[in-house]
Amino acid sequence: MTDARAAAAVADAVAAQRLRIVASLIQVTGDWDLAEDCLQDAVERALERWPVDGIPDNPSAWLTTTARRRAIDVLRRRQKERTKLREAQALAELARDLTGDDPGPYGDDRLKLLFTCCHPALPMAGRVALTLKSVAGLSTRQIARAFLVSEATMGQRLLRTKNKIEHAGIGFRVPAPHRLAERTAAVLAVVYLIFTEGYAPTEGEPFRDDLAAEAVQLAGLVAQLLPDDDEALGLHALLLLQNARRAARADAGGELVTLEDQDRARWDHDQIDAGLAALAAARATGRPPGYYRLQAEIAGLHATAADAGATDWARIVIAYDALLALRPSPVIALNRAVAVGFRDGPEAGLAAVDERGDELADYPLLPAVRADLLRRAGRRRESAAAYREAVAVARTEPERRYLERRLGDVAADRP
Repeated sequence: MTDARAAAAVADAVAAQRLRIVASLIQVTGDWDLAEDCLQDAVERALERWPVDGIPDNPSAWLTTTARRRAIDVLRRRQKERTKLREAQALAELARDLTGDDPGPYGDDRLKLLFTCCHPALPMAGRVALTLKSVAGLSTRQIARAFLVSEATMGQRLLRTKNKIEHAGIGFRVPAPHRLAERTAAVLAVVYLIFTEGYAPTEGEPFRDDLAAEAVQLAGLVAQLLPDDDEALGLHALLLLQNARRAARADAGGELVTLEDQDRARWDHDQIDAGLAALAAARATGRPPGYYRLQAEIAGLHATAADAGATDWARIVIAYDALLALRPSPVIALNRAVAVGFRDGPEAGLAAVDERGDELADYPLLPAVRADLLRRAGRRRESAAAYREAVAVARTEPERRYLERRLGDVAADRP
């Protein structure tokens, strides 16, 4: 067997089951770093053995068993208290088949890990960072970029958060029903961040399907746990509706395709149906729409439009107005300007951008939005200048290539 084939099998197994393996190790050892280190050791061992021995019938179970044995060895060497060792050895009795039936939200280790990371005793920044590290598997560098701090600073923040969990005796469990509300906002926020990092990564590949899929599953578990929470239902709807567009977001050559130009036949209509059902359940609670539900309403309008020209931009602008009133941000303001541009024309969209000039001045996506609105308005020279600025601040290589193609189009058409 080739090393490449074995490496691909290892990568697939880790992408599918990393969170379950780490969560189960944390639950019985109580040591977050040990759990991650033991999984990494198991991965390295797999890369050595699978090219020689062949890929096992159940790669995830092989990794779990190897990581478990490594945890037991480490704890023995550390000569930790006997209760710790018994807990580690109890992993051998773990009966759950990783490829078997879903145990339901209350018994799911992923949900336990998520709520542990979002304990109210932890600072909000620490909750989000630890969840991105432990649940989403992001590197310290990636998390530091998201928080706009140095990698060293983020490493210290993660260490302090883990120490706080240990010293405060924070349990690895889903809290009692009457304590769920104090963690719900943080849980929803971090699930949304995980999805965003998978759907539109801040660096590297244009998409990380493993993260996006994990976030969709986590949102579903939280919605099961909180079936009367319209925001939990709204988030699940939002992620399903957005993720349904994944296959159409790139062409056969891997180049980005904007929503306007996507082949809607390639959208996942089963996910759209599930998203619309979750959105209907959120509406049925009778509560005024919140942050996630309003975004789900917008995604639903896109999902149900036969084509870009049939999109109900008037309702989308109304939804963005409600979002801005609820939670002002440059992202929402810029998206509203785009919607205004489609509803009332590109000059109106540019005016909407100018209205928020100071607020949007340092936002990296501003040049790309202005460039597109200027292109639609026929102002090619100004559009080309804005596209050059957008290329200079592009976050990923696929995004940069897309902007360069647009720049080439307007430059060629320029008088």
